[in-house]
Amino acid sequence: MERTTLLKELKRIVSGEELRRAALEKVAALIKESNHRWVGLYAVDHLAGLVLNLVWSGPGAPEFPTFPITKGLTNSAISSRKTVNVGNVASDPRYLTAFGTTKSQIIVPIFDSTRENVVGTIDVECEQPNAFDLQTQGLLEECAELLTPLWRASH
Repeated sequence: MERTTLLKELKRIVSGEELRRAALEKVAALIKESNHRWVGLYAVDHLAGLVLNLVWSGPGAPEFPTFPITKGLTNSAISSRKTVNVGNVASDPRYLTAFGTTKSQIIVPIFDSTRENVVGTIDVECEQPNAFDLQTQGLLEECAELLTPLWRASH
C-alpha cells in the first residue's frame, strides 16, 4: 500500500466513530497489508508493569499476549522511548520468540498526547532479515503518531 494512502486511511479510522477494538483491528490489518507478515498493537500498563496485546493481524496469535514490561525488544523501545529495529532477531538476546520463522522485528513506541510516556507499541515481524529500512521505519513512526488518540481513549 502506498504511503499516502495508508496514512490517509489511518487518519480516517482514528477520527471515526467505531469502537476502539474495531478501529484497532482495522489499523493492524491495514499496516499488515503494507507487505508485513504479522502486526500486533500493544498497550503498556506502567502501574501493573505489563505489556498487553490489544489486537493482531497475521498467521497466528502472539506467543506472549501479556508479558512483563521489563522483557523483550519492547522493553528497549519503552525505556529508550525510541523505535527498536532488529534485522536479525536470532542474534539479539532481547528477542522473545513469537514465531520460529521471524527473522526481523521492529517495535515502534506510541506516546501519550504529551509525548512524555509510552502508552503502546506497534510490533511488526517479518520472515525476511533486515526487512525494515529507514523509509519503512519512518512510515511506522508516522503511523504511531496518528494512532495516539486510540490509546488516549483507554487511559
